[in-house]
Amino acid sequence: MSDDLDDCDDPADLADLPAFDDGRNHSLPGEPEWPVREVVVEYDEGWFVGGYDRVEQPDGTEKKYYWAELSPATVVIAVADDRVLFVEQYRPTVRNTQLELPAGIVESGESYTAAAARELAEETGFAPSSTSLLQEVWCSTGVLRHTRGYVFAEGLEPVDVDHDSNEFLVPRTVPVDEALAVAREPPTNDATLEGLLLAREEGLL
Repeated sequence: MSDDLDDCDDPADLADLPAFDDGRNHSLPGEPEWPVREVVVEYDEGWFVGGYDRVEQPDGTEKKYYWAELSPATVVIAVADDRVLFVEQYRPTVRNTQLELPAGIVESGESYTAAAARELAEETGFAPSSTSLLQEVWCSTGVLRHTRGYVFAEGLEPVDVDHDSNEFLVPRTVPVDEALAVAREPPTNDATLEGLLLAREEGLL
C-alpha cells in the first residue's frame, strides 16, 4: 500500500493518513523543526506502519528519512519478597531464548501503568496493587517511532493467566541483588536492562 501527503496538505499532520486514523494507539512524533515536504506510508501491516518523510535539511537539501512506527509499549519491573519477576521466552526474530521483564503493547485508551498491570497479570499470573511510571522514552530513534514506558509494580497477588495466542512464557524470579547481573548475561535486550537500571536509580532495587 502507499498513502502520501504532499505539499497541498500539511505533511506533518499524520492524523490525515488512514494508517494513523484507525483507532489503534500510535507513537506519533511532535511538530518538526525541519520542514517536511512529503510523508509516504509504504507498509501498514496492522501492528506496524512503515514509510518515509521527505525532509528539507538545514543546508536546503532534501532527504528521505525512513521510519517504522510501532504502538507504545509498557515494560514492567515487578518486585515481591525481594525478588524481581521475569519471563523467559523464545524470540523468533533474534532466534534465541531471553530472560526479560514482562512487557506489551499499550492499547487504545490505556495509560502505561494500566497496560503494565494488565500485561503483568496476563503474562505471569500476578496483578499488582500499585504501579508507578518511572520514565517514558523514545526507542531506536534513528529508524523507529516507538515510545516505551517503564513501570514499577509491587504488591503482587495471584490471578488467572491469560496468554495471547503467540505468547509462550515461563515466569521466573531472581533475587533483587542479582537481577541486573542476571539480565546482563547474553543474550539480553535493551528494555530489560533499561528497566532495571531505572529502578535501581530510583532506589527501588
